[in-house]
Amino acid sequence: MQLPASRIEVMKFIGLKMDELIGQYLKPIETNWQPSDMLPESDSEDFLTDIKLLQESCKELPYDYIAVLIGDTITEEALPTYESWLMSVEGVENDKDPQGWAKWVRWWSAEENRHGDLLNKYLYLSGRVNMREMETSTQYLIADGFDIGTGTDPYKNFVYTSFQELATNISHRRTASLSKGYGNNTLSKICGVIAADEMRHYKAYKSFVSKIFEIDPSEMMLAFEYMMKRKIVMPAHFLRETGVKMGQTFSHFSDAAQRLGVYTANDYIEIMESLIKDWNIEGIRDITEQAEKARDYIIGLPARLKRVAERTKVPELEYEFSWISR
Repeated sequence: MQLPASRIEVMKFIGLKMDELIGQYLKPIETNWQPSDMLPESDSEDFLTDIKLLQESCKELPYDYIAVLIGDTITEEALPTYESWLMSVEGVENDKDPQGWAKWVRWWSAEENRHGDLLNKYLYLSGRVNMREMETSTQYLIADGFDIGTGTDPYKNFVYTSFQELATNISHRRTASLSKGYGNNTLSKICGVIAADEMRHYKAYKSFVSKIFEIDPSEMMLAFEYMMKRKIVMPAHFLRETGVKMGQTFSHFSDAAQRLGVYTANDYIEIMESLIKDWNIEGIRDITEQAEKARDYIIGLPARLKRVAERTKVPELEYEFSWISR
């Protein structure tokens, strides 16, 4: 489908200020935390002792919690899929010396890459995980790719990333709070610093959409409506294990997250309400008739979804994940 020319022009205009945006929403690499900052030091005389202490702190973590943490890790480690997807978006020009949007995608990816790296190493040391099964699921997720319904449309993509970055912030923030309650302060810190990154990234993508609404409000409104009608799917919606059909494991992972309260149907609705408020959807005027209808649909959607959520029951049956060794 041919995109309106205005969308490409708007992308080029915003891309001219990318150095400023990177400076505002991403941290200099030399000042950023790295996974090794929060893990036992392998060259220390206390390395083995530190690993034993780490494993002791993980022994009492509930089954659903471990399952959710593994699912979050696999999702984070599928970064190559997300980077290649964003590089294909219209208006992102990937040449030998990338500037503008291509520079943003690469620098954002570099920050995000630390998340899966840190969680993977922690889970490996925890003694609770069948790492081969987890790694197989990660490879499947990257190989299977995903279809989030945005195509190469930058407006739709930025609605998705705004929504998704806030969802991951909520998930990691909740796992941080839970692990602290379980007495595992190190894991709480790990999940907390990842959540902080996700919040910065959310603010970035949210600001991109805000800028587009200022310049091209009608087209941006139509893109927002399109994504809300389609429903935002999680990046790991194709998640599977060995011998399981594509996407089949995701529903069990999602059930575990809902049982724990890490990410629920109500969170989905609250994210939508937050975006409607932050983008001042109700206050946007001087748009086309089609965009006005889209605006009205968006404004009324949270109330409709709340009625559906009230009737939704969280499955109590626990699924036996191949990822968890004990």
